[in-house]
This record gives sequence, structure tokens and C-alpha cells, in this order.
Amino acid sequence: MGRTYLVEEAVGQYLCELSTALRPLVTGLLIGQCSPQRDYVLRAVRTPPREQHGEQDTGPPRVASLDEEWITTHASQVSRMLPGGLLVLGVFMIATPELAKDGQNALRKLIFSVEKSLTKRRLWKPAEEEVSDRAALQICSATKKVVCRTYDVQDPKSSAKPADWKYQSALSASWVALGCTVNVNIHIPLLATSPNHDLEKNTKNGLNRWSKQIEDSVFLINGQVKDDDTELLEGQKKLKGNTQSITHFSDVKVLTQLCQGSSPRSTATVQVCSGSINLRGAVKCRAYIHNNRPRVKEAIQALKRDIINTLSDRCEILFEDLILNEGPQKKSCEREYHVLPQRLFVPVAGSSVMLSDYKFGDEAPGEIQDRFAEMLDQAVQAEEIHVAEGVSTVDICPVPDTLEDTPQTQLTKATLLLKLQQNMGVVVAAAVAVLASIFSFNYFSD
Repeated sequence: MGRTYLVEEAVGQYLCELSTALRPLVTGLLIGQCSPQRDYVLRAVRTPPREQHGEQDTGPPRVASLDEEWITTHASQVSRMLPGGLLVLGVFMIATPELAKDGQNALRKLIFSVEKSLTKRRLWKPAEEEVSDRAALQICSATKKVVCRTYDVQDPKSSAKPADWKYQSALSASWVALGCTVNVNIHIPLLATSPNHDLEKNTKNGLNRWSKQIEDSVFLINGQVKDDDTELLEGQKKLKGNTQSITHFSDVKVLTQLCQGSSPRSTATVQVCSGSINLRGAVKCRAYIHNNRPRVKEAIQALKRDIINTLSDRCEILFEDLILNEGPQKKSCEREYHVLPQRLFVPVAGSSVMLSDYKFGDEAPGEIQDRFAEMLDQAVQAEEIHVAEGVSTVDICPVPDTLEDTPQTQLTKATLLLKLQQNMGVVVAAAVAVLASIFSFNYFSD
């Protein structure tokens, strides 16, 4: 038995419009959520046209000549605009009967290319029990026949499996939303041995360490710690006879552990650095989960990934912007101060789910509207754009050149001070123990 895809009715209308647009070949992405029982498709987004430079191929379109790189790039851009819980579920193709013959082979290739590209950017690993099937949807523009198959992206030799494609009205009208604010203060050393002082690589390494702290954090849902396998909506009553039920929103607090490891003692590591990167600010995070008896584990996992993704994505956007404006070869010995792009949310018509994007301070609403139209094929009104947070910063601090000639005695002092700081907790604990024994002795002697 193959997987079942429950699909928002608006997606069916959108695909029907594309199939009647008199275009022989249309490709795009399917956006939604996986669950152990079934998958949910909330959006379908066509691949935007690519700007042609030089001579254009005026011949008839061919499935074999699909621009795989462009489709993969589109998937990477779209994934940045998805809040926690949503992902690229697969790809679709609308083609004439003549072109549809090789459609499944092309879709299979696209599915694995898209998944490979998205996996490279992630700072988290999928769980063992996680669904790894991705959808390949093919529609004949003449007969309107819909064929849905799935491929297991964890198995390079995976063969096609049939899947059910079922439309449903108001599919995501009452999904559960989870939101939190995470205070970020990450210090990332820039090792002197790093080639060309690669800021982006060092930042990603630092975020990778930070992401493990997020994975190990404690999450309070509406002030409570809940067992992973309990139902998220346990104890909340549903309104009978009301298909447009009230959207459930859960406020989440993230408690990050102050120290890691079971041992109270730690070992100081001294490394020669060329500077440091400091990420500071408060980021708004949001995740959505289906309302079919969702478990706490699913909801927390979706929110964790949004926390990790949102900081990683906006750092990528910042470095891309720096390369465009300053060039990849820029090196500076001066302190650099940058502002990370702010997160914003935009509602989806007929759904409780909101999509996401990022803006720099000097970006006008029109630029954001153009981006939604190009990437998600969605018209957005300026008043619908909600900037959710304040300013977060990146502070790049190089080490002054004078420190390169620091005498070895000063380095030894710095190393000793660092070790004292690392073990300060042990010293304080010992002092408290001594004082406790003194007071205990005096009390009993009286």
C-alpha cells in the first residue's frame, strides 16, 4: 500500500490553471508536511522562468533538456521561506501527451537532485523513523489525468511506488501553531589556520555547535514539560459542527543548558585565532503541525528545526549579500558590523499557516512582494507583510596585529586565566563546602 497525500483544494485549482495555460511543459514544487500516517500538500509552486542570456534555444521543449540546476536553485530559495513543519515534499510536471512519455524518469532525477541540494544546507539530521518518501506528480495537460508516485530519497536505487492523491477542503484551516522567541548570543572564534579567513565556513561550524545545544534544550509548551508521545492537544476541546475551528496557538519557552557533559570538570583548549564572530539578537521562530492528533514530539521537532534553520538561512543571505556588494576577495583588518535580515511572515489565504521571508532594513515592501510573486507565485499585499522581530547583528572582530608579537609570558598568563575561569565553578563549590563544615562544627559545639 502506497502513501496517501491529502491535498488542499486550492492546489488542485492552481494545477488546473497551469494545465490550461497552453504551455507544453510546466514544472514546479510541492510544499507540505510529512506525518507517519499520511502526507499533507498545502501549496504547489511553478518553477519561475529563467532569464536567458545570449542565444536562446527556440526549438520545441524536451523533457530531457529540463534545467535541473535552475529547478534545484528554486527549491533552495523556497525552503528558506517555509516555517517549521513545512518542507518541499516533491516535484510536479504538467506536460502534453507527447512529452509525458519520459516524465517519470525526469521527475525521479529531479527529486533526488532537489533533496541532495536541501540536505547540504541543513544543520540537523533526520530522525531514523522519519518519512523519506518524496512525491512525483505528473499531469497530462490534454486528458487532465493525474499520476502520483513516490521515491525513497534515502535509497539511490529506489523504484517508483504508487500513491493516492486526494483533495480536501480547508485542509490547513485549523492547524496548530507554535511560536517562541530565542535569544541568541553566539561567539565563534576565527582560527588563524582557516584558509583565507573563510568567514562563512567558520560561521557554519559555529552554528553547527550551537544547533546541538538547541537539540538538547528543554521546551516548555504553555509553561509545561510534556512527554514526547502525548497528544499535543490533549485536554483541549474541539468545537463540534464547526469546520473552521479556532486555530490553536502554543507559546513555547526554550531552556538551553548552561553547560554540556556529565563531568563537572572541563579542559581548556587554547587555539591561535585571527578574530571572532559574534551573533546577537532575539529571533522569532514558528512551526505548524497538522491537527490529526499530533504528538508533542512532532511539534517540538518542527520548532527545533525552525530555530536552527532561521539563523542559518539569514547568515547565508547576509554572506550572499556581502559577496554581491563587496566581492568575494574583500579582506579587512578593521572591525565589521553587519545587521542580519529580519524575519517577516505573510498569511496564506484559507489557511492558518503563514509563510516566511527575510528583509534587510533598506528593502521596500515592493521588493518583498516581487520575491513572493517570483518564488512562490503568490500575490501579497503590502499590509499583509508582518515584520516579526527587531534587529539582530553580526559583529566580526579581527585581532589587532600587535597581538601577533605577544611575548610567551603573556600568552601563558592568558592560558592560566582561561583555565581558572573554566574551573571557577569547582573552586566556588570547594569554598562553599569548607564554609558549610565550619558552620556545622560551630552549631554542634554550642
